[in-house]
Amino acid sequence: MTAEAGGADFILETRGAQHRFGAHVVAAAADAGGRMLAFALGDGTVALLPTAAPARIAARPAVHDGAALALSPDSQPGAFLVGGDDGRLARLDAAGEAATLAAWPGRWVEHVLAFPGKGSWRAAACGKAVHLFAGESEAGPLKTLPHPSTVTGLATDAKGKRIAASHYNGASLWFVAAKEDRPRALAWKGSHTGIAMSPDGRYLVTAMQENALHGWRLEDGADMRMSGYPAKTRSLSFTARTRWLATSGAEAIVCWPFSGDGPMGRAPRELAGGDGILVSQVACHPQHEVVAAGFADGLVVLVEIESGRVLPVAEPGRGTVTALAWSPEGRWLAFGTETGFAAVVDFSSTTAR
Repeated sequence: MTAEAGGADFILETRGAQHRFGAHVVAAAADAGGRMLAFALGDGTVALLPTAAPARIAARPAVHDGAALALSPDSQPGAFLVGGDDGRLARLDAAGEAATLAAWPGRWVEHVLAFPGKGSWRAAACGKAVHLFAGESEAGPLKTLPHPSTVTGLATDAKGKRIAASHYNGASLWFVAAKEDRPRALAWKGSHTGIAMSPDGRYLVTAMQENALHGWRLEDGADMRMSGYPAKTRSLSFTARTRWLATSGAEAIVCWPFSGDGPMGRAPRELAGGDGILVSQVACHPQHEVVAAGFADGLVVLVEIESGRVLPVAEPGRGTVTALAWSPEGRWLAFGTETGFAAVVDFSSTTAR
């Protein structure tokens, strides 16, 4: 990673495209083919930007009657899944056409997830249920997976054979293609508010209401507790080889070591801290041991985990960073803030090799 001369906005100004949407940026995502970027907004619209011309807004359709709550790449390239507080799950294509996959009037669709590989699927969490859909058609749900309480997050591993959901008193782990749906219950008392699954499928980690993380080593069910955060952890991201779990919720990027048998008895690595401002979002690069982080004051940085070297991307002053996402090949970083500022940055020649 090589920093370039100039101010904190040098990378943004020379390698990025900036937009001001006038509505809270709820989430950002890149499609599975890496050709389109999307920003889900608090006014129910979704802004679509082609990576070939990221300064141009290709479309900004009103997908929801209310706020957009969730966004992910679709199982098929060139499209996205979007959930909203109108109870609608939509598939949005690159032309800005939204097709309703399902609707649950009076409910909120707060979490969506799709797997694009062999055996592709789509999923949406609504209340206590996770609804699974085929990944290659727009037919209705294949199955509904019930949970003991409201689902607060969804995750899968690199192979997409299992889907995990966080909820009160723990998490549930399901085999997507199982003929008989019986979850593996991972119990730990308390409110679990988010979830991440390691790419190698060995670990499941949840964020807790009491400013801590809880994890399970799936091969033997061992519990792991990671505490000491000054605030709630709202963003979790594993590196591509499962060596590190990067997290928000502190005044630095907290990276827990997951090589070997996991973080038990080991201290985390703290990166890019020192200014007293909380990290609000993290997103690990899809190939390299690099993490992007957004802060509560709007600062965005890129950090090489092993060396700790920091590359400023965007200076503070545009509002809390609320969305952060990489394109699948790791070339593009998209981020947005609570004030409606959004940007995409090309890292094709600045990302560590």
